[in-house]
Amino acid sequence: MARVTVEDCIDKVENRFELVLLASHRARLLAAGAPLTIDRDRDKNPVCALREIGDETITADDLKEQLIHSMQKYVEVDEPEAETVPLLSSSPAAAAVAPQSTSDDVQFDRMSEEDLLRGLENLAPPTETDEEAE
Repeated sequence: MARVTVEDCIDKVENRFELVLLASHRARLLAAGAPLTIDRDRDKNPVCALREIGDETITADDLKEQLIHSMQKYVEVDEPEAETVPLLSSSPAAAAVAPQSTSDDVQFDRMSEEDLLRGLENLAPPTETDEEAE
């Protein structure tokens, strides 16, 4: 059972603070039941995590990705981008390329502002009944 120190692992992960973060994350994974990649040798989880990093049985890049993933609260889902629709212009060339309208086209109602206001004025709030007034 050889002692492992931060200096033994510093050639695998150059920043010692990042090494401590990765080893602590791996130790938490081991405590949660993740399988060991080395023999335990009666070592505690932080020592096992450092030995795994030092022996390169688990890569620092994989640990970094797992650590980032464990801290994410929102995972962006890649959705297909909407197809772009070409703009139709009033040029004769665009009119020749544009499809001819069919009877299945959507028709929109046209209403003037005055007609809309007249329609809204005719709407009356519901009248109260005698039972509701009391």
